[in-house]
Amino acid sequence: MAQSSDEDTDISDSEITEYEEKFYEELQNGTHNVKTSDETFTCPFCPKKRKRDYLYKELLQHASGVGQSSSNKRKAREKANHLALVKYLEKDAMAVDAPSEPADEGKHDVNSHEQFVWPWIGIVVNIPTRRAEDGRCVGASGSKLRDEYKSRGFNPFRVSPLWNFRGHSGTALVEFNKNWPGFDNALAFERAYEKDHHGKKDWFAKSEEKSGLYAWVARADDYNANNIIGENLRKMGDVKTISELMEEEARRQDKLVSNLNNIIQVKNKHLIEMEERCQETALKMDMAMLEKDKLIQAYNEEIKKIQSSARDHFQRIFSDHEKLKWQLESQKSELELRKAELEKREAHNESERKKLAEEIEENTFRNSSLQMAAIEQQKADEKVMKLAEDQKKQKEELHAKIIQLERQLDMKQKLELEIQQLRGSLSVLKHMEDDDDDAEILKKVDDLHQDLREKEQSLQDIDALNQTLIVKERKSNEELQEARKELLEGLKELSSHGNIRVKRMGELDSRPFFAFLKKRYNEEQAEERASELCSLWEEYLKDPDWHPFKVIITVDGKEMEIIKDDDEKLNGLKNEMGEGPYNAVVAALMEINAYNPSGRYITSEIWNYAEGRRATLEEGVEFLIKHWRVQKRKRGG
Repeated sequence: MAQSSDEDTDISDSEITEYEEKFYEELQNGTHNVKTSDETFTCPFCPKKRKRDYLYKELLQHASGVGQSSSNKRKAREKANHLALVKYLEKDAMAVDAPSEPADEGKHDVNSHEQFVWPWIGIVVNIPTRRAEDGRCVGASGSKLRDEYKSRGFNPFRVSPLWNFRGHSGTALVEFNKNWPGFDNALAFERAYEKDHHGKKDWFAKSEEKSGLYAWVARADDYNANNIIGENLRKMGDVKTISELMEEEARRQDKLVSNLNNIIQVKNKHLIEMEERCQETALKMDMAMLEKDKLIQAYNEEIKKIQSSARDHFQRIFSDHEKLKWQLESQKSELELRKAELEKREAHNESERKKLAEEIEENTFRNSSLQMAAIEQQKADEKVMKLAEDQKKQKEELHAKIIQLERQLDMKQKLELEIQQLRGSLSVLKHMEDDDDDAEILKKVDDLHQDLREKEQSLQDIDALNQTLIVKERKSNEELQEARKELLEGLKELSSHGNIRVKRMGELDSRPFFAFLKKRYNEEQAEERASELCSLWEEYLKDPDWHPFKVIITVDGKEMEIIKDDDEKLNGLKNEMGEGPYNAVVAALMEINAYNPSGRYITSEIWNYAEGRRATLEEGVEFLIKHWRVQKRKRGG
C-alpha cells in the first residue's frame, strides 16, 4: 500500500518520536503490509529495493540498522518509519524462526513430551500400485502427491515414494518444512486423514478391507519400526520432543544474540580506531597540502626560466633550419636530374634482371631440397649399416662366449669329479695310516693333499672366470636389447607394408566393432559408437583387477594361462555382439598378458607378420638392409 502524501516533505529530528508512534499505529491497523507468507516478510518503507523478501531476523536487523543509523544521508522520516517497524516486529509480529508457543487451532492437544520424527515427516500408506510388464510394481509419483497436498494447503516440499526389490512399496514419506508452520501443516495433514477415519489408528485397526490412502505424522514407534518405513525414517532424521526442539531453538537464539553483541562491540572498537586514523590522516593531509603549495610555487618559477630559455633556443634553431632548407632545395634539384638519368638506364635492363632473379631463386630452392634429401639419406644409410655391423659382431661374440662357457662347464665338472675321487682316495689312505705307519703311505697322503689343493684352486679359477663371462654375457644382452630398441625406432619411421613391421601389442582392433554396428546404424553413427565401445573395452583391458585367465597344465607338464569360459564381461560381449568383437578383445588380452601383464598398457614389438610371431633382431636388420638397398637403387636409377 502507498505511503501518505506528505512523504515528500521531511521532518525534523525532534519529530522522530511523534512520527514513530504514528507509523506504528498504521502498522497495527494494517495500513502497511509486512507479512508476505508464513516465513517471509517485506519492508513496506523500502519499495525501491531489489531485495523485497526477508526472514523475520533479517527484516528486524534491516529496520534496526536504518532506524539507528547516524548517517546524515538518512532522512528523519525514513528513520522514524523504520523505528516503528522495529517496534511492530518486536511487539505484534511473530518470528517464523522463533520457538514460539503453538498458536494454530489443534496444537493445544499435542503433548510437549511426545516424540516426533524431526524434521517433520508424514507417512502415507495403501497407495494404489499395479504390476508393470517387467514384473515390478509401479504407483503414483511423488510430485503428483506433493502437488495434490499443496493444493489442499498442507505445503509439503517433497513426497518420496518408497521402493524395494519388488518396485513401489505402496508407501511414501511426506517431508514438511523444518519450522513451526511446517509442524502446523503436518498436524493439519494428520487431522484431515483422522477426520475421514483414515488415520494411524484406523489403519492398524482390525476391521474390514482398507480402501483409499491412510496417513499420519511419523513418531517414535514409526522411527523404530523394523520395516521399510522405519529404515528410511532413520536415514532422514531423528526423534525429538516439542520441548527439546523449543530448548534447542532458545539456545540458538541466545547464542545468536551473544554473537551479535560481540560483533557490535568489535565494530564499535573498530569505528573508534577508524576515527582516530581519520584524524591523523587529516593532519597529515594539511601538512601535505602546505608542502604541495611550496612545491607548486617553486615549480612555477622553474617553468618560467625554462620557457624563457626555450624561446631563445627555438629562435636559434629556426634560423639554422632556414639555412638547411635552402641547401636541401638545391640538392633536391640536382638529385632529380640524376634520377631521370638512372630511370632511363633501369628501364633498359629491367626484363633481364627479372629473368635472372627467377632463375637464381629456382636453382637455390632445387639445390637446397637436393642437399637436404642427400643428408637425410646419408644419415639413414649410416644408421642401418651400423646396426647391421653391431648385430653381426655381437652375435659372433655371444656365440664364442657360449662355446667358451660350455667348455669351462665341462672342465669344472671334470675337476669336481677328480676332486671327489681324490677325497675318496685320501679318506682310504687315512684309514690305512691309522692301521699302519708306513712312510710310503704317508707320502701318498701328502701327494694327494697337494693334488687336491691344486684341483680346488683350479676350480676356484674356473668359477671366477665363469662369473666374469656371465657378467659379460649380461652386458651383451643389454647391448642387444638397446640395438633392438634402435631397430624398433627405425622401423617406426618406415611406412612399409612388408612382413617385418612394428606391432602394438595389446591394441584393440576396432574393425569388428565397426562391422557389427554398421548393420544397425549408418556409417557415421556406427563409427562413433564403435569408437565409444572400443574406448570402454580399452579401459577394461588396462584394469589390473580384471584377470579373466585360468592356469592349466599342458601335456609336457608346463603351466599355461587361457581365457576363462565363465567370465561375465566376455560372455556378455559375445552374446551381444558375436564372435568378431569377442575375438578382438581376447586377442588383445592374450597379447597384454604375454608382453606386459604387470603394467597392463600397450607396448611396441618387432613382428613377423608372415609367420605370426615376434621377429628376431637378425630378421629386422636384414629387412632394413634390403629396404636400404632398394631405396639406393631407386635413387641411382
